[in-house]
Amino acid sequence: MARPYPVQYVKLWRRDDGTEILIRPIRPEDEPLMVHFHGTLSERSVYLRYFHFSHIDYRVSHDRLKRICFVDYDREIALVAERQNPQTAEREILAVGRLAKAPDANEAEFALLISDVFQHHGLGTELLRRLLEIAKAENLARVTADILPDNEHMLHLCKQLGFRLRYSTEEHVMKAEFPLDE
Repeated sequence: MARPYPVQYVKLWRRDDGTEILIRPIRPEDEPLMVHFHGTLSERSVYLRYFHFSHIDYRVSHDRLKRICFVDYDREIALVAERQNPQTAEREILAVGRLAKAPDANEAEFALLISDVFQHHGLGTELLRRLLEIAKAENLARVTADILPDNEHMLHLCKQLGFRLRYSTEEHVMKAEFPLDE
């Protein structure tokens, strides 16, 4: 039996400027919003997240987005940051944070992707804090990530939140680790 939608992870967040953003687990009906979200990303943001350039036609394909939006909450939790656009009054996704559980270990890997316009305003920090809270609530032992060395903002964020960082000479990435069982 599939795990029900985790309503306990739905919470409002207020930016310093007063803007209310709803942070909640992704739902299947978010697919059209995800198409629009991917249109707000620069090539650099895509590269830093996926470690290679990925054309928008691939990123917004139905086959790909159905895997992203139709989540098995026992295996992963994907949070979206959503607001009502002040100009159009339409809902829009500003960011996505994902916590993917390892199949044979008591840990998960995180990933963040923030719309270019909303980067450097605290949204990534808030999403990663929420992912760490969820990892604790899910009784995971640690959270990890592979980060490109030139992704300075993500490395700074990880340091700020207490992740241990080390460079892997074999993989040419920074390994981030946040132990939850200490």
